[in-house]
Amino acid sequence: MAALCLATATAALLPVTASAADPAGQTTSGSGYTAQIRRTEYGIPHILAHDYGGLGYGYGYAFAQDNLCQLADRVVTLRGERSRYFGPTALSSDGSGTPNLASDTYYQGLRQAGTVQHLLDQPAPLGPTAQLRQLVDGYAAGYNRYLHATGTAHLPDASCRGKAWVGPITAADIWNVVYDVDGSYGDTGFAQNIATATPPTSAAPRSSAKTVPTLPTDPASGLGSNGWALGRDVTRGHDGMLLANPHLPWVGNDRFYQLQLTIPGVLDVSGAALYDTPVVEIGHTQNLAWTHTTTYAQHASLYRLSLVPGDPTSYLVDGKAVPMTRRTVPVTVQGADGKLSTVTSTLYNSRYGPVVADGWTTTTAYTIRDANADNLRSMSEWLAMDSSQTLAQLKAAQNTYQGIPWTHTIASDSSGTTYFTDSSVVPHLTEDQLKRCSLPTGDDLPGGLDGSTTACDWGSDPDAIVPGIYGPANQPKLTRTDYVANSNNGPYLTNPAAPITGLPGVYNTQTQLATRPQLGLQMIAQRRDGTDGLGAPGFTLPTLQAAMLGDRNYAAELGRDDTVAMCHANPVLTATDGTKVDVRAACDALAAWDTRDDPGSHGAVLWQTFQRGLFRSGPDTWWRVPYDPAQPLTTPRGINGAAPSAQHALADAVQTLAAGKIPLDAAIGSVQRWAGIPLPGCDGSEGCFNVVRASTTSGSKGGTDTSDANYAQGSSFIMATELTPHGPHTRTILTYGESTNPSSPHYSDQTVLFSHKQWVTERFTEAEINADPQLRTTTLHN
Repeated sequence: MAALCLATATAALLPVTASAADPAGQTTSGSGYTAQIRRTEYGIPHILAHDYGGLGYGYGYAFAQDNLCQLADRVVTLRGERSRYFGPTALSSDGSGTPNLASDTYYQGLRQAGTVQHLLDQPAPLGPTAQLRQLVDGYAAGYNRYLHATGTAHLPDASCRGKAWVGPITAADIWNVVYDVDGSYGDTGFAQNIATATPPTSAAPRSSAKTVPTLPTDPASGLGSNGWALGRDVTRGHDGMLLANPHLPWVGNDRFYQLQLTIPGVLDVSGAALYDTPVVEIGHTQNLAWTHTTTYAQHASLYRLSLVPGDPTSYLVDGKAVPMTRRTVPVTVQGADGKLSTVTSTLYNSRYGPVVADGWTTTTAYTIRDANADNLRSMSEWLAMDSSQTLAQLKAAQNTYQGIPWTHTIASDSSGTTYFTDSSVVPHLTEDQLKRCSLPTGDDLPGGLDGSTTACDWGSDPDAIVPGIYGPANQPKLTRTDYVANSNNGPYLTNPAAPITGLPGVYNTQTQLATRPQLGLQMIAQRRDGTDGLGAPGFTLPTLQAAMLGDRNYAAELGRDDTVAMCHANPVLTATDGTKVDVRAACDALAAWDTRDDPGSHGAVLWQTFQRGLFRSGPDTWWRVPYDPAQPLTTPRGINGAAPSAQHALADAVQTLAAGKIPLDAAIGSVQRWAGIPLPGCDGSEGCFNVVRASTTSGSKGGTDTSDANYAQGSSFIMATELTPHGPHTRTILTYGESTNPSSPHYSDQTVLFSHKQWVTERFTEAEINADPQLRTTTLHN
């Protein structure tokens, strides 16, 4: 066994022996790993090594210090072993609501198929690069080093301390994480539906079909973000700036981990990584910064199969019968008596991909073709971006690997140029195919594409890295020197001065903007012109920060005054249940509200409750000025106080707050908290830029519990960066802190900052890191 050496001190950077450079000028890993972990204020780790293996080693060790229980639990899921340890009927911890047996069946089936290993066996760019493989190997070794040194019985997080399911991990476990992340909008999202698919009996009528399957292509589904790249025409320093503001869950696997990764002369990137992944996905280098927002382009296709009469496991393609393939999957389960047994299931596949349970009748079945089913390229792409210094280098990385699974990219470099693209993996379906192949909905059938003809197969582009997807030449993109911005809207109004048009329908071609992207574009225009009350025209780092955390509620700006006029004119309104409700006090509360969602903004809870009632009634019933395609930035707007839906919604809101014993002038921070800390922001459907969803009990059970009572979502990692001639100046907030462990000092320390609109001044250079009085340095040798 290699000798272990661990040294911890509050000290300046300690020397690390460099390894030799390979002929391409990259560093290579030797037989052992060496790394330094320098933690600055708020526990932010800065990992320093002289090769990729050492860098991964330090990263894996640091992450395990903060979040070992979370990764250990995820490994149990991806190995398909939840039923063995937690029983088959308990729900998976990933927040999907999937029972353990279904989860295990899906992941065991994936392992049996050897899908990830097949991708690993391919050379780059289809398979991972050598540097990424070294990084992942080191990451697993670093995690194991921390677990070995600490011992399961002495782990700081009680949620997995002494548990039998905690053990060493392998590089394969991390690759399984990568594949799972890439498939979030395809097969992974259908895990339960795939695992429970069984053919119907001949006697089963069509009406016995379960709820029909749907694909996650609607921004209302929850995942979201804001991203701005600001160019030299709108920044006061005439340089590049970037705002990153992803809105992901605060619990479970979709959290971010803030860190810096450095190999001197090779790689120096700071930002945030999705949990359990080996690279920085949102961040900056010396001269380049980028972020991502969820794209609601299609990343999978739902095909409807026409089944062979009398045989529900065969289907017709071009008139010929094709049998489904089957895979028998055994899962070990723990019974109520603690004894282990085996449950065997069968998974079914078509030529397109997995067959799903929902909608499978004696005549019809549905199957998913996932554009990311052969994608293990994402992390190679992000690692190449992590070492890029210009937009040209970023574009080259994206064109080489074509692996971004389901996000837009928004970027800026120090020249003051900005760039937007949806370079995500999107099925190659033409407009003509969508018209010919999209089946009508009806009865219990959801539509989907016609799976009975090869004419509806995906096409391909000559510059696509794999068949079946759109290549770089046909992806939406825009380069500007003023700005590009996205808040989960389609590419069309990335910049209203240069609409992106002519896209195939598999991209999000919607032209109408929701209130959040409308507000974002308005905020940029007002700061450009100096009309937002933040001083002279043009963005500076402080004004970018102030705009981000201004907590404006755009729906209130558009409709609060109309609502107050409505209740002044109608002091008694009728609720949906027919009750007459006195709304005079509610009127006073809304009139006194500042239309913001700061934690102490009184009246915001009433408005939020009112707005939710409005949206339940249907958005077309209460706008005073309806949507006008010729005015997409300013319509729809206002509230029609004469509309019954608006009057019912306000009366209902007053009833709801009274039933919950919540004052009509309650502040938003009184009803949404993390670990007891008041939170700003509101739901994006209200037009809040700073999106937050939480309850009074959110965060009370740590960062791994995905139950409704503990759940929160919204602004997670916030980064404002200015790329100056003297290097990047960056301010950040990791809204929930570095650790999922509620006993850690870094569980909610940054939540306090977020609540008070305070930021962390990033330490990027060696001088900045070494100047931190709280610096703690750990040196690892293996």
